[in-house]
Amino acid sequence: MSAKVIYERFLWFHNKIKENKYPNARTLAEHFEVTRKTAQRDIDFMRYRLDAPLVYVHERRGYAYEDNTYELPGYWLGEEELTSLLLSYRLASAVPDAALKNSLRSFLDQVLNKLSHPRSISIKDLNNKVSVRNIAYSKTADKIYHPMLQALLDGLPLRIEYFSPHNDETTIRDILPLHLLQYMGTWHIVTYCALKNELRDFVLSRIKNITPCPNKINTRISAGATREYIRRTFGILHGKEAMEVCLRFDGDIANWITEQVWHPAQKTRTDPDGKLCLTIPVADFREIKREILKYGSQVEVLTPEALRKDIKEEIKKMKNIYS
Repeated sequence: MSAKVIYERFLWFHNKIKENKYPNARTLAEHFEVTRKTAQRDIDFMRYRLDAPLVYVHERRGYAYEDNTYELPGYWLGEEELTSLLLSYRLASAVPDAALKNSLRSFLDQVLNKLSHPRSISIKDLNNKVSVRNIAYSKTADKIYHPMLQALLDGLPLRIEYFSPHNDETTIRDILPLHLLQYMGTWHIVTYCALKNELRDFVLSRIKNITPCPNKINTRISAGATREYIRRTFGILHGKEAMEVCLRFDGDIANWITEQVWHPAQKTRTDPDGKLCLTIPVADFREIKREILKYGSQVEVLTPEALRKDIKEEIKKMKNIYS
């Protein structure tokens, strides 16, 4: 039986008490055409799980509230909604903030204690049946993630101490957080950077220290401009001008590649020999080169020639290392 139907019985019983009708298991069972045992379970659930202050009034042969200000909980989740909520808890394992995850678990424990379902659902059961494992991700400290998220939600500027591995330098930046993004296992904060006077993104794992910003940052950057920056900056399509890249994969991994989405505009073709040709728009070779090299001898760059040349040079360097 659905949770909605069960809740209707709770609501009817609750309203009868509010109307001073003194309902009992018999009247509840008769109204909804359920067994007396089911009706009594509903009453017990209201008392022990919904914290209803029920008292049995013997002279009226029915129930009343010891505290008549009591109201039923204002939320009720169906099975699909609850399942979605529990799955979101498991997916939240990617959030590097223990306090947030503990708060979410505590909230879900409270919700589960308030709900009635045909089958028993618990976070422990979910942990045994659903899990998330990340590899090659950048580790972000709680002390960085939590204040960054709070500043983003409150619209407050921050001062960060940021290390760049590209030039091996640490700089102090005053930023206004605009968008928090997890990309390929790494958390980024897209910001307005006062030092550069433009949109910049910073990797959270490279932020060494974070404090409130003593200066005001007055800037008006729309959500649309932020989304456009993310579109241009993250992903295989990176930059302003894109060109088509055509990759040919061996038949051994062709089925595996067809399961993957590298870009929404990608095109695939299977040749008579079983090899798969994948064509995608690319504007920056750095990320696509890493993906190509990951598949070793099972992929060949057909076009463009510039990318094909880059891969050849990288293979030559690798050969020198191992020769």
